[in-house]
Amino acid sequence: MKIENRFLKYVSFDTQSDEHSNTAPSTKKQLQLAKFLEEEMKIIGFEDVELNEFGIVYGRIPGNTEEDEKGDTIGFIAHMDTSPDAPGHDIHPQVIHDYDGSVITLNKEKNMVLDPEKETPLKGMIHHDLVTTDGTTLLGADDKAGITIIMTMAEYLHNHPKFKHNDIVVAFTPDEEIGQGTAHFDIDRFGADYAYTIDGGPIDEINYENFNAYKADVKVEGHSYHTGSAKGKMVNALTVARHFDELLGEHDRPEYTSDYEGFIHLHNVTGDVSHTSLSYIIREHDADKIKKLMSRMSDAAEYLNKQLGEELISITFTKQYENMKPVIEKYPQVVDQVSEAMLDVGITPQSVPIRGGTDGAMLSLRGLPTPNLGTGGYNYHGPYEYASLTDMKKVVELLLAIIRNNTKNVL
Repeated sequence: MKIENRFLKYVSFDTQSDEHSNTAPSTKKQLQLAKFLEEEMKIIGFEDVELNEFGIVYGRIPGNTEEDEKGDTIGFIAHMDTSPDAPGHDIHPQVIHDYDGSVITLNKEKNMVLDPEKETPLKGMIHHDLVTTDGTTLLGADDKAGITIIMTMAEYLHNHPKFKHNDIVVAFTPDEEIGQGTAHFDIDRFGADYAYTIDGGPIDEINYENFNAYKADVKVEGHSYHTGSAKGKMVNALTVARHFDELLGEHDRPEYTSDYEGFIHLHNVTGDVSHTSLSYIIREHDADKIKKLMSRMSDAAEYLNKQLGEELISITFTKQYENMKPVIEKYPQVVDQVSEAMLDVGITPQSVPIRGGTDGAMLSLRGLPTPNLGTGGYNYHGPYEYASLTDMKKVVELLLAIIRNNTKNVL
């Protein structure tokens, strides 16, 4: 199947996850793509294919090397769900063949465009085949581009039986976007010595550093009175919540930070005069620095509680994930062989920290080293999302080069 047709087929499935669900997977609609992949994997030669009760699809491509040539069993992972941050159903992708470098109109009525002067990666995509949204939904390249790449690689191996390789294992996970992608992942069942998530952006990046992550749920209790007789008695929870957020500072927020800079991000506010809830995410690559951000929030709550004369603000911190860097640094060959393979296929590699997290971070901390590789997708989680089919093809070449270069250097 052509990579364009495969990608367009996968993005036609509505697979948004739901952070408010208590089921696994969080939405039944993810299982529709899972079942499709299960059948496709069987057709193109996978063995031990399994769609388990939690919506994870496992499979193995049996090796064809001699016993004395066997090396590592490499795993490749991508997630099936799309973000709940933007509409993910009734997607109408627009395909642009041989992109000429001009402004791309996503939606004329909404005056939505991709301008290379602002969307600078497009300047390096002249003559690429691109896929964009129509400005009303996300695209789903996160991470259906990764699924497309892995399945195209697998189909190539099926159609080229003389290509020598060791056992390769593959898994497609649900609920990555809500932090539950590996909650039920069976590492022993997977069977890899190490793995790669195919879930990034630019294809010259190797990601083996990610944020440490916490969420903070802030509760503000107020005292509600009739506005006509409120003087000296009303404590407006909404106003207190606003003062709390102001005390956290203006510049340690995602809209002002980049690279290794951490942040506190106000994600959601609900409530009224009597009770207001604020949801934050806290991110830092450095474990000590994230503790300082959390302390700042605790100090702000303590200060306001003293000003108010009672304990009206409370914070609950919940750990979400950790930086995988300390784990990956113990296995430098897992990164080195990607750099070597990139050079083999004409890509200049660069190590870039992830300003987020991946299934790979979770798995690395559970003992399976799993750096992240790019897919050629950009502007994830929103209607300005786009992806390069040309880059997807190049990543297929990259995975094949990694497989080809795999040696007996077993971890």
